[in-house]
Amino acid sequence: MENMAAANHCTLTEFFLAGLSEKQEVQLPLFLLFVAIYLIMVAGNLGMIALIWLSSHLHTPMYYFLSSLSFIDFCQSTVVTPKLLVSFLTENNQISYPGCMSQLYFFIAFGTAECYTLAVMAYDRYVAICSPLLYNVTMSYQLYSSLISVVYIYSVFCSSVNTGFMIRIQFCKLNVINHYFCDLLPLLKLACSNTYINEMLILFFGTVNICVPMLTVITSYIFIIASILRIRSSEGKFKAFSTCSSHISAVAILYGSTAFTYLQPSSVSSVNQGKVSSVFYTTIVPMLNPLIYSLRNKDVTLALKRILERKNIM
Repeated sequence: MENMAAANHCTLTEFFLAGLSEKQEVQLPLFLLFVAIYLIMVAGNLGMIALIWLSSHLHTPMYYFLSSLSFIDFCQSTVVTPKLLVSFLTENNQISYPGCMSQLYFFIAFGTAECYTLAVMAYDRYVAICSPLLYNVTMSYQLYSSLISVVYIYSVFCSSVNTGFMIRIQFCKLNVINHYFCDLLPLLKLACSNTYINEMLILFFGTVNICVPMLTVITSYIFIIASILRIRSSEGKFKAFSTCSSHISAVAILYGSTAFTYLQPSSVSSVNQGKVSSVFYTTIVPMLNPLIYSLRNKDVTLALKRILERKNIM
């Protein structure tokens, strides 16, 4: 009983986030930079969702997947970025224990959902290019709604398992998280109980959630490239490649930065390296995705022109 009381007594009830940088002279410039990034992200992703739902010719599986990706990006960045902005303005960026666990839960859920949504989008491109005549039959409402549902259900499961085992950990060392949000690896560094199961879960889910979507993307693009190479006209080849280039860019940035953070041994990985790579998939990728898909997509730019023209007429 005494040991249990001691354990409960030493458990922390709040944490302090160290932030992205400790140099005082860069705090204001970084604050202004990330405010701009966040505002562009909000405008881009919410604008993309509104544009897709307002434009009837964008009511296809490809754009429903894209609107889901925009929703995930918006939520993912909103879970993390506000606390990052606070860290630039105050030395003691406090977060309660429940707040920290909530941030961790939603960060894992939306991060996992993004990985699998990009994989589902690769399959969608595979069907569109390799079986264009059967696209509407194959990618039926039942199939694409089921795919999106499975992505969200699995993401919630993955997040619940990781967060559930994190809640079991006793934190009684330093209460400063050397990061700008509550992430798995920085939190485990503060643990004073056995973290073996947590580390194995991170390795298992990290490997599965990067490798399975990545293999899906690679397999899809092997068939896509083989199909494109059989197209005789150079114009047809260019058009087919252009429909995939945006997706390839988004995949490369997200999977690259995520793998760099979570698939390194803890003895090799650096906290500062982890912070920099985290910036990519928590703030930069959510901002870039709507820009990548809108600037290189004629259907999206056409839909935007029509809506703007409609407003001018009114």
